[in-house]
Amino acid sequence: MTTSEIKVDKKICIFCGSSSGNSPAYAAAADALGKLLVEKNWGLVYGGGTTGVMGDIAKAVGTRGGYVHGIIPKALIEREQGQVIPDPSIYGHTTLVDDMHTRKRLMGRSSDAFVAMPGGYGTAEELFEVITWNQLGIHSLPVVIFNIEGFYDGLVEWINTAVGSGFISKGNRDIIVVASTPEEVIEKIENYKIADGRLNLNWDVQTPGIKEEHTAK
Repeated sequence: MTTSEIKVDKKICIFCGSSSGNSPAYAAAADALGKLLVEKNWGLVYGGGTTGVMGDIAKAVGTRGGYVHGIIPKALIEREQGQVIPDPSIYGHTTLVDDMHTRKRLMGRSSDAFVAMPGGYGTAEELFEVITWNQLGIHSLPVVIFNIEGFYDGLVEWINTAVGSGFISKGNRDIIVVASTPEEVIEKIENYKIADGRLNLNWDVQTPGIKEEHTAK
């Protein structure tokens, strides 16, 4: 059975690094979360890479027979894979796109929730874009930070400082929720509550990211 034939209840977009990091806890957490996604019959949408935490989460889902959809720019697959499409028996279906903006747009429109695992600049950019889309009323989907071994403690502290300093409203603080275990990631997605401070804007024309109707139930 191909990925396109697998029917899932939700599709979870996971942002994470193409590097492995310095702790084995990152790979272990990716494997544990991937296992839970398959058990919940939830699919994975991710950045299409085969290395680092990105590769770990894809393999954790794909090798267990789960739904995996990778979306990657042609330039990156040429650098990482030498123009070879990742093995679909492990990494599921891969969509090649022309640029990073298209990648993020398709990842957003294909997903029912967003999870950030450890990563670098690219992961941070993807995370903050979906946070901003939520704040602006483009979507109301869950945004979860998977804070493995305190990796995101500094980010959480910065957000609290920004709230206290008046740059993020208290009503928008709860756009993101924080989880420290794979089980808590699932629980945070299932029990996510839409933040009170989101803007009610009309994005019917030229919506840059996720369709307005794609909102949390």
